[in-house]
Amino acid sequence: MAWIEKLVGRSPIGPMQEHMKAAVDCAREIVPLVDAMASGDAAKIRECREHIDALEHKADEIKNEIRDHLPRRLMLAIERRDMLAILDSQDSMADVTQDIAELADQRAMQLPEGLIEPMKALAARVVAACEQAGRIIDELDELVETGFAGNTTTRVEEMISELGRIETETDELQDRACRVIFGMEDELGVAAVYLHQTVLWTANLADHAERVGSRLRLLIAH
Repeated sequence: MAWIEKLVGRSPIGPMQEHMKAAVDCAREIVPLVDAMASGDAAKIRECREHIDALEHKADEIKNEIRDHLPRRLMLAIERRDMLAILDSQDSMADVTQDIAELADQRAMQLPEGLIEPMKALAARVVAACEQAGRIIDELDELVETGFAGNTTTRVEEMISELGRIETETDELQDRACRVIFGMEDELGVAAVYLHQTVLWTANLADHAERVGSRLRLLIAH
């Protein structure tokens, strides 16, 4: 029956879920990283970066395994291009977390007093968005088994809507943090540029999480 296995290929659903778990684990590390930046602890920032690098590397290994073994034709209720689009959004969560950690480490970044609370609030909601996307991907096997129909679909649609609400909250928190930075530009000097970039990248984690939900919403609609 080897020819059937070759035709059908190994199901990518389990590896996709494992990749999302790795990406979410990576994104969660933004919270201790922000704590380290708040205290200006360069050694802790470096430690966070090293941990994030390891988690991002794990996510990359799973991603490459999926891409290398994803068959051209999937006998599933989801097309190959959609699977790859979801994988790309998941992977971006890990990649952007790594970008933030690299910048924080390279500049031994310290948050000014007025930015600490807004940045911590943003990081917490961003992680909530990534975790919600992870819960949605946990439902992917059932969605595929039911052909994107039935009670599972209704539950996932509600989860996607909740993810959208969380992402909207991160937009508002991003705006708040940016206004703090712009209000301190004269005091911060060139550091304002890097702090602003850090805020944008942090908020982008929620954008990538939402794209996972948006792609599944499109599949459900079809």
